[in-house]
Amino acid sequence: MNWILKTMDKMRPTFSKGGKLGWLHSTFDAFESFAAVPATTTTGKVHIKDCVDIKRVMSVVLVALFPAFCFGMWNTGDQHSLAFGLQWGFWMKVWYGFYRILPLILVSYIVGLGIEFAVAQVRGHEVNEGYLVTGFLIPMIMPIDVPLWVLALAVAFAVIFGKEIFGGTGMNIWNPALLARAFVFFAYPSTITGDSVWIGGLGRHADKVVDGFSGATPLAQLADTGTSPDFLQMFIGNIPGSFGETSTIAILLGAVLLIWTGVASWKIMVSCVAGALAVGTLAIGFDASLNHLVMGGFAFGAVFMATDPVSSAQTETGKWIYGFLIGVMCIVLRLFNPGYREGMMLAILLMNTMAPLIDWCVVRKNIRRREKRAVAAK
Repeated sequence: MNWILKTMDKMRPTFSKGGKLGWLHSTFDAFESFAAVPATTTTGKVHIKDCVDIKRVMSVVLVALFPAFCFGMWNTGDQHSLAFGLQWGFWMKVWYGFYRILPLILVSYIVGLGIEFAVAQVRGHEVNEGYLVTGFLIPMIMPIDVPLWVLALAVAFAVIFGKEIFGGTGMNIWNPALLARAFVFFAYPSTITGDSVWIGGLGRHADKVVDGFSGATPLAQLADTGTSPDFLQMFIGNIPGSFGETSTIAILLGAVLLIWTGVASWKIMVSCVAGALAVGTLAIGFDASLNHLVMGGFAFGAVFMATDPVSSAQTETGKWIYGFLIGVMCIVLRLFNPGYREGMMLAILLMNTMAPLIDWCVVRKNIRRREKRAVAAK
């Protein structure tokens, strides 16, 4: 580790402002802060001493995503193996899933980080670590067969119009990963309809089928036939779906880590489930509403998307309201909007928009309460 620090120290004058490559100072700073803890310190009189920074928070989220990512690799290979009647073993399925997801991850990071670095250089700002998670989330919520050029456009749209145009990391109104998915859904609806997910394709097994084909998602099956896969099967996640969204149990493992480390709000997660169960019980009964918790992207959205600390509500009471309304809107969209069977994406983006208003109402209510106490005390 010392040799890395020494190398960085030798290179720093070259990349500092006024140096030969001073125009790349933001890029150098990004690599330096990624490799080691920055040497900067707070000089003001009032500050908080804490070892937690954005890099550490992002690292915790990446670790929390790992169970869902690993299961997604296996499930992608397993669905392909089942579709073609192949006798693949465990590691062959994992390898196939990795082979399918790797190009999506590369495109997501290359395009997204390329824009982040370019904007940071133009503005003369530091490159923040926020996209480390966003770039990993985007491939996990996309169909595994999304065209790479479509993914590149979606990433560019999300980073430019969903993040940089508002000032960068910490200033965005909407969750950038969900904006990328929304872009694909509305600009290229045939790519991500929510009705079916690709589970097969051409390749060395082309002699067995004419072309790739898709498997119906549980939400599409429920809407078309009134039936759905077994609850346990959906909870485990051995069903067609977006890469990282199918296994509720893997997502819950990540949720435990996020809650234990304090990175994500358990209030948002719990209230999101409560809202879904409340409206679902009234509309279709408690047992049927339970199935919606393990279908589609509900669990993934409640744990990793709705809890985004930037675009979610900030007040403690507001978090309860924010999460509850996401759960309500998700089930309402699923039950009464035949044009879009998923619902979770639009529910979160809508409540991202409403989060500042929720916080404002909560704060104003607290102020009025204190004013009344002050008047009564007189």
